[in-house]
Amino acid sequence: MELVFLLEQVVNGLLVAAYYLLIALGLSLIFSLAGIVNLAHGAFYAIGAYSAVVIGNRFGFAASFVCAPLLVAAIGMVVERFLFRRFYRADPVLTLLLTFGLAMIAEQSLRMIFGAAPIPFSMPEWLSGVVFVGDFIYPKYRLGMLGVAAAAVLGTWLLINKTSFGKIVRAGVQNPDMVGVLGISLAPVMTVMVAIGVGLAGLAGVMLAPITGVHPAMGNEIMVAAFVVVVIGGLGSFWGVVLAAILVGVVRGITVYYVPPAAEASMYLLMFLVLLVRPRGLLGERIEKFE
Repeated sequence: MELVFLLEQVVNGLLVAAYYLLIALGLSLIFSLAGIVNLAHGAFYAIGAYSAVVIGNRFGFAASFVCAPLLVAAIGMVVERFLFRRFYRADPVLTLLLTFGLAMIAEQSLRMIFGAAPIPFSMPEWLSGVVFVGDFIYPKYRLGMLGVAAAAVLGTWLLINKTSFGKIVRAGVQNPDMVGVLGISLAPVMTVMVAIGVGLAGLAGVMLAPITGVHPAMGNEIMVAAFVVVVIGGLGSFWGVVLAAILVGVVRGITVYYVPPAAEASMYLLMFLVLLVRPRGLLGERIEKFE
């Protein structure tokens, strides 16, 4: 029985890893290509959750699951076109100030429109219930979340590594000036990558809305964990972020089982230990200054 409880916590940890991954992966993709540390990334996560509530209450959960991430992606394209694009070659401090301001504006706007109180969002009846595997019991909805997150990550990897668009993205990350010399404009590529990145955050907001509830500050709460995952995995590393999210989630799940008060601190301790050995993160590029 103790083994079953431990297995349940490990699966819970994988669930935590799933939504950390969706947010952190988009954050890392935007940084890799555009060089922008997007402090407003959590705001897109919150907008996705609120969009799910609005669309779901009118058209149902399935419609919100499809439309809310697309709406967030569209908002991200507008933000990239009129704001981010002006700061690609600017001082990084300016981009931090810009995205921090965007995050504050988004949070206060959500508070004015929807109020400060949390808004419940119920999952559909066909996703309620549990799955039995021997003595192991787990909710259907959470297993579905794991499957959706895995499919989203796989789809993103295939797009970047198995398509001509992905070749341009990888070339733009490694040598943007050379891509420009070849006559390929990176502007539309950056727009699409920002849309994908914030769309993944919006998808995480949709999936978590029935579990955590929806409130204006939810984006700020998740951003710290997302940054921890990116730092552990290594800036700009796709599989580094994936590995880091799984490690953070599983370590947190096991810590909840054995030392509940230390669950929140476990990811910071993990980050400290990783950076102590590898300042660049698990799979990040070498940083000569520190190594």
